[in-house]
Amino acid sequence: MKKFLIAAFVLFAALPARAQLFGGEDVINNPNFDMQRFSWGYFLGFNTYDFDFDYKDYIEGAALGKDFHVDRTIGFNVGLIGNMRLSDHLDLRLEPGVSFNRINFQFTKADQSSFREINSTFVHIPLLLKFSTTRINNFKPFVVGGVSTSLNLSSNENNPEDNSDGQFRMTTNNFYYEIGFGIDLYLYYFKFTPSIRGVFAINDELIRDDNSGYNWTKNVEKMSSRAVFINFTFQ
Repeated sequence: MKKFLIAAFVLFAALPARAQLFGGEDVINNPNFDMQRFSWGYFLGFNTYDFDFDYKDYIEGAALGKDFHVDRTIGFNVGLIGNMRLSDHLDLRLEPGVSFNRINFQFTKADQSSFREINSTFVHIPLLLKFSTTRINNFKPFVVGGVSTSLNLSSNENNPEDNSDGQFRMTTNNFYYEIGFGIDLYLYYFKFTPSIRGVFAINDELIRDDNSGYNWTKNVEKMSSRAVFINFTFQ
């Protein structure tokens, strides 16, 4: 699914760019748009979240396996954009938004297995640097990178129940680094920007089980989320 989304985005972005490069277009839309010191907008998009597990190789005299199997789904993003122009090719962007997603996974130990469905809502706040090429007709490619933080509203961090009671717990506050690319398309009334970005957690997000007799998480060294965001921006 992830490969399909990436291929679809590249095709979608390449078609208008090719038309402007080879179509002999003479009309330049919004020629002074990028000269503004500050600009604003909003975005809509899709996401897919996953977990990356680092396991302990050995504990209590026994070898441990990789017990978690994640099933990714497609979620939804919405948010606002604040852009500050630093130079002709460099912008600073703040993109606060909300993302919704569901992650299904199963974990197994010995002859026992358990299924978890995690419905997550994140308040996601990235601070990004956008490096753009020179504008060509009505489009301009760019790469973007930076750091972000999020508030996981569905974390269960302070829940006294753990997996022995059917509750999977994660940290509420998390930190990430992000990198991606996109294309600014200058239309008659506004600037439209499709982009794709990878989001990678820095901190360990797993809250360990308290019940030692039913501890599903003791062999996990670190659990960090990773995501792909496909956003469509209007400015």
